[in-house]
Amino acid sequence: MARQLLDAGDRVRVLAEPEQVDGWPDGVEVVEGSITRPLEHAGVFTGVDGVFLAGAIPATVRDALEIAKGAGVRRIVVLSSHGPEYEETYSPETWFWLAIERAVERSGMGWTHIRPSAVMGAMIEGTYPATGSDWPDTISGERIVREAFLDGGHYPFIHEDDLAAVAVAALRTDDHVGAVVEAVGLPINTRSRVTSIAEAIGRDISAVEVAPEESRATWRRRGWPDSGIDVTLYALQEYGARLTELTRWTLDQRPTVRESTGLPMRGFDDWASENAHLFR
Repeated sequence: MARQLLDAGDRVRVLAEPEQVDGWPDGVEVVEGSITRPLEHAGVFTGVDGVFLAGAIPATVRDALEIAKGAGVRRIVVLSSHGPEYEETYSPETWFWLAIERAVERSGMGWTHIRPSAVMGAMIEGTYPATGSDWPDTISGERIVREAFLDGGHYPFIHEDDLAAVAVAALRTDDHVGAVVEAVGLPINTRSRVTSIAEAIGRDISAVEVAPEESRATWRRRGWPDSGIDVTLYALQEYGARLTELTRWTLDQRPTVRESTGLPMRGFDDWASENAHLFR
C-alpha cells in the first residue's frame, strides 16, 4: 500500500511496531510506535490528510481519533474484519471490530470501512487464517502438503496488492466515503492452491488429506491459538458446503474490487508465481 501511495505522488508516514520498522520502500517516513498507544505518538498525525487505521483496539481508538481530528485529518479508512455484523447481536461491552467502526463513524471525520477476505500472503506473514501456514516448510523440505479438507475445503482470499489498491482508492477519492467496502475474493479450493504453487515452482507436490484434528495439532505446534484454528477449520468446511451460495454473495458485493481499483483482480496463480521462492 505504501508503494502504491508513493507511486501516486503522495507523502507517506507509517506508525510501525518495533518489529515492523524495516523493509519499507524508500521515501516512507517511519515512526516507531504503536497505534494502540496513540497518546505517546500524537505528533505522527501532524500534517496528515488521511489515515489508514490498522491495528487499533477499542480501549484507545477514541484517543487516536481525537488526536487525528485535532491535527486536521479529514479521512479515516479502517481495515476492519468480517465480524461487526455478528457482534451487533451481542452487548456493546463485547464488541471489538464494531466498537472501532462505531468510534470512527462518530469521530466527525470522513470514513470508510474495509472488510476484506483473508490475504493470500497470510502464509508468509503468519496471520489469519491458519490454512497454508506450514506449506513453505513442508513444500520446500518434503514437496508435500498435509491438510484437512484438501478437496472439499474452500477459503476466500484476496491478493494483498488488490486489498492495498482498494484502501488507496478509499484514501485518495471520495467514492467510498461513508461506506462499508467488502474487499472480497472468490473462495479458492485448497488443492487448487497447491496446484498453483506446484506450477509456479515447476515441481510436483504431493497432497495428502488429513483429519481436522491433525491439522489442529500442526497449527498448534506453530503457535496458532485454538480460536484461530476453530475459525479456519469452520470456514474451510462452510465455504465448501455452501460454495454456490457464498460465491454468489461474493459476486453480488458492490462496489467490487475491480470497480474500486479499475483493475482486474489478481488470482492465486499470480500470487504463487510472485512468491515461488518461498517454496523452492
